[in-house]
Amino acid sequence: MRLNQIFVGVSLGLISLSSAAQTPDSSDNEKDLEVISVNGSYFNDYQVQDASGAMRSNIPLLETAQSVTVIPDTIINEQLATTLGEVLNNDASLSPGSKQRNREVFSSRGFELSSSTGYLRDGHQHWSHYQQPIETLSRVEVIKGPSSILYGQSAPGGLINMVTKQPTKSRLLEVSADTDQLGSTRFMLDAGGEIMADTNYRAVLVKQDVNFDRDYQNGETRERDRFLGSLVLEHKISDDFIINAYYDRTNDKAGLDTGAWLNDNGEIVSEKHTINDFSWAFTDITVENIGAKLTYFINPEWQVKLGYNEQTFERERFESSPSLPSGYQAGDSYNSNPYDRFDDWQFKTAFIDFNGDVNIGGVEHNLLFGANGLDYYYGQLIERGDTITFTPGEVEPSLPDLDYHRDETLSTTEYDYYGVYFQDLMTFNDHWQVAIGGRYDKQNREGADNESLLPKVGVLYHPAENSTIYVNYSEGFEPQSSETIEDELDRNFGMEIDATTSKQIEVGAKWEVSDRLLLNTAIFNIEKSGTLISEQLNDDPDYETVTTQSGLQTHKGFEISAQGAVTDKWFVMTSAMYLHAEYEVDETYQGNTPADAPKWSASIWSRYEVNEKLSLNAGVFYQGERFADNANTVTKDGYARVDVGATYRTNLMGKNVDFRLNIENLLDEDYLAGGGTNNVTIGDGTTARLAVKASF
Repeated sequence: MRLNQIFVGVSLGLISLSSAAQTPDSSDNEKDLEVISVNGSYFNDYQVQDASGAMRSNIPLLETAQSVTVIPDTIINEQLATTLGEVLNNDASLSPGSKQRNREVFSSRGFELSSSTGYLRDGHQHWSHYQQPIETLSRVEVIKGPSSILYGQSAPGGLINMVTKQPTKSRLLEVSADTDQLGSTRFMLDAGGEIMADTNYRAVLVKQDVNFDRDYQNGETRERDRFLGSLVLEHKISDDFIINAYYDRTNDKAGLDTGAWLNDNGEIVSEKHTINDFSWAFTDITVENIGAKLTYFINPEWQVKLGYNEQTFERERFESSPSLPSGYQAGDSYNSNPYDRFDDWQFKTAFIDFNGDVNIGGVEHNLLFGANGLDYYYGQLIERGDTITFTPGEVEPSLPDLDYHRDETLSTTEYDYYGVYFQDLMTFNDHWQVAIGGRYDKQNREGADNESLLPKVGVLYHPAENSTIYVNYSEGFEPQSSETIEDELDRNFGMEIDATTSKQIEVGAKWEVSDRLLLNTAIFNIEKSGTLISEQLNDDPDYETVTTQSGLQTHKGFEISAQGAVTDKWFVMTSAMYLHAEYEVDETYQGNTPADAPKWSASIWSRYEVNEKLSLNAGVFYQGERFADNANTVTKDGYARVDVGATYRTNLMGKNVDFRLNIENLLDEDYLAGGGTNNVTIGDGTTARLAVKASF
């Protein structure tokens, strides 16, 4: 708490210092100034020209042999997004999973993203077991397909790179507030500017209180209380040497809702608006990130970057932990198994990158040499209580006497890994480019050491300067939980277990229409192999099973998207994906489709500028029919959610003020979002949100 007060005080002090430093002298106000009027859009374009995460440098998207979507803060702000899930709705290649326990799960091209390896923040692996502080983000990059070459172990579907807001030299001060019909509120301050010569800052403060539309058994409202503080400082030591340091802290406490229950027909059998957890169940999270980045320009062609981030994630989870009984019908009794648990994750990451341009034999090379690593620690304390049998309609059981501090055994997991990598984007002429790369990766983990060596290659053809046709081949890997088969009754006992690997071939095209609208299409085939398959041996006198790494999962499909300005007044961000995902060889799910991997998905968000003050928005977000479980016994219907919004900008007392109204799920569509039979998320009904933002 003391640290919070110090942080808020420092941030507000910097804001006031910046304001004072840039307030014109009164004598200057008396001078006659020439006023230049500029007519044009008040709103930023949707299109983005490059992505920093796909190739670890700001390579133009037209020179990136990979499908990448960039969601800019223009759209984040228009949608009044408060969670990463609300942002990722804008890319059809991403499908939502469970939202239980105040966190979000996503799948990319049908593969679930891991909390430890599926997310980046400014190029660092980022532990993401919580609702991300998106108010600190300038954009979100969705990198499609295996991307282990530059970042190490990661899922086959891709990575989410969250790019944070950076210090500004020009003065920035924005204050905003929003609310909805349930009484939820969010207050935000975003400030930046020059503190002194060659030193700039960016500070973000957020206070949010959320009321949810599902209540507890005793009628109490589920609530969430969140505080976010972020401060970034950047100092220019010389023209060639820049240091950037940052600190952010998130406190997020919320009542628990582990989701609704479904029967075999995909129908909700628990009460739709009543939470199965008890009102005293909660999760309390504190996350801190502290780090720095050094950038040194060796000469006009070469630069070196060093980065370090230390993330501390502490969480208390006081659970009632209800469980879905077999054959459950509405009103039946069910059991809860309460516990009080403390989790401590520590994520330390570092990288060094050398990046530059050389010309050899008439071929231009954009070269990257680097190394990165991660040090992981996890500790857990837990105290469990007695089972509670509860029948809906009864008085809610009282809070059990549980305290994780009484656990004298600390369960821990530790490992580290590092990798070295290179990448070369070769430009032969105006039409042809080739990108090649490779990585060596080493994981040190007790009982699960792993080494991986993998390549990447892409070929790009530019029929014109505004278009690209490309093909790429990339690989990824995910180490398994042990390094040998440990069952002595298995014929392959003691056999070394390799990491699961993924391979993708992608063919795509990109076309930048009139420098304002970017069209993309891609066809992809991803294979994940190396999962363990155990077969029973009925006639072997010495062994009961034989285990091999013969598992195979394939995801094939195509995507199409458009992003930018259709006309001077009409802007769109839209995408669609077809996906055929299958466990081709699997011990349990052979022939099945992974959960929450729809065949068809699509999204569109658009803005029409009526005039310089009024802008209208409309969007549709579609998820096709999906399975709720990997066994494919329960199906969830497809749905299309319609959202609308409007922004009106005016000038009050010389300050720009934006008023915004958003209506989510305008048609009050009744739908099931991500999650399975015992943790499905029920889509929110029609929700209206009103916001006001003043710029000083």
